[in-house]
Amino acid sequence: QPCLDKKLRQVILGFQRNELTEHMIYGHLAKRSKFARNKEILNRIAQEEYSHYQFWRQYTQRDIAPNRLKIWFYSLVALLFGLTFGIQLMERGEHKAQQFYAQLLPHIPDVQIVVEDEETHEQELISLIDEDFLKYTGSVVLGLSDALVELTGVLSGLTLALNDITLIILTGGITGLAASLSMAASEYLATSEEEGKNPLKAAFYTGLTYVLTVGVLLSPYSVFTSPSLCLILSIINAIFLLLIATFYLSVVKGLSFKRRFLRMTGITLGVALFTFCLGFGVRQLWHIEV
Repeated sequence: QPCLDKKLRQVILGFQRNELTEHMIYGHLAKRSKFARNKEILNRIAQEEYSHYQFWRQYTQRDIAPNRLKIWFYSLVALLFGLTFGIQLMERGEHKAQQFYAQLLPHIPDVQIVVEDEETHEQELISLIDEDFLKYTGSVVLGLSDALVELTGVLSGLTLALNDITLIILTGGITGLAASLSMAASEYLATSEEEGKNPLKAAFYTGLTYVLTVGVLLSPYSVFTSPSLCLILSIINAIFLLLIATFYLSVVKGLSFKRRFLRMTGITLGVALFTFCLGFGVRQLWHIEV
């Protein structure tokens, strides 16, 4: 056993605690899983995490308690946002830990075994987890992105052209409902020939996401009386929805968060600005006053 200084020993104790914590999280998720395949995969990962805990323990010669708050947090996240999201969010921390592993290599050459497990085997196991909702994330993204781009544009134009809260709500709501039905029908036709997807589910997710997005964007108009303030708050809501959706996808799909968020925000704001100017032009050209 190598001679470890106090600072290095504290680092290893942190790794040891983290491995035991994740062992208990995976074990808890396995018990809660309704699908035998997912249960088996989660139990296998839990055993790997426990073997890593035992690996670090041989150097510290100490038992250590898990992080109960972390167990509670990730169990709740997995329950609310899905198994894959919870696990992938937790595993993001492993990339930071691997930077510290490199510092331990001169002192503990066997740490390479743990690194290889974290980088390959566990990720392979996680990719095998079957979660029905993930098959339809494309449908959800379609409904969200289309509603954000269309409705922010529509509301921007209506706010300048009409300048009347009631008319904006009625026109925006009817437009949004009609567009949601159209998008749901289009998604049904688009996925009817795809294997592994239920076209009704795909259409449902697209339509529901569209309607909910419309509701969020119209919500300021049902609270405040100033059309301009409502439009500003609606755009803020749109950016907030983009932030949440992009972060979710970046975690479960391993995509770039910054690039996708900036691209979608730029498109949404660009359309809103264009239709805002269009509405202003229409109002000035035809002298519309409502």
